[in-house]
Amino acid sequence: MAIDLDEQDGQTPLDLDEKAGLIPEHLTTKGDLNEWEQENMLRAVRWLKRVRSPDVLSEGFCRTLHARMLDQTWSWAGTFRSSDKNIGCEWTQVGVKLAQLFGNTQWWVDNATFPPDEIAARFHRDLVWIHPFPNGNGRHSRMMADALLRSLGRPAFSWGSGGNLVAASEVRAQYLAALRAADQNNYQLLLAFVRS
Repeated sequence: MAIDLDEQDGQTPLDLDEKAGLIPEHLTTKGDLNEWEQENMLRAVRWLKRVRSPDVLSEGFCRTLHARMLDQTWSWAGTFRSSDKNIGCEWTQVGVKLAQLFGNTQWWVDNATFPPDEIAARFHRDLVWIHPFPNGNGRHSRMMADALLRSLGRPAFSWGSGGNLVAASEVRAQYLAALRAADQNNYQLLLAFVRS
């Protein structure tokens, strides 16, 4: 791969095998890759709007959504990671941790443990922490949280008024600070951010 994929704060580095999974051969810069991935993501958003009553809290939906988001970009789209990263559980535990998260979230919903926004924010944070895929986990977990909200009859989050959460920016810095606070079981910043 000729593209230099220098990671910024909060991004997961790809290993050599994962980098070799890049599908489009014509991309030459990180900007080209970002634009290509964004187009792939927009196709996934359109697909998600057409899906009727998806089983959001399932491994199948989780994998399918990731594949739809990156299937034109990475050969491993929709496939769980096979190496440890700078964030997340051990790669061998991804399936187990996801099943636990889906079960816990269903329990929160069934028992109204938290308001719907807090359920979705906690679900988002936990999914980011599991980090099931080699790349795209933040974007994927945000789409998953929005799909969960939709299944609960709630509007999607605004995620910092639609600011760019991929590129380095003040909005991304606020988002990462909110996630890090949630890692310490303080969800106030994240709850404020997702509806800001």
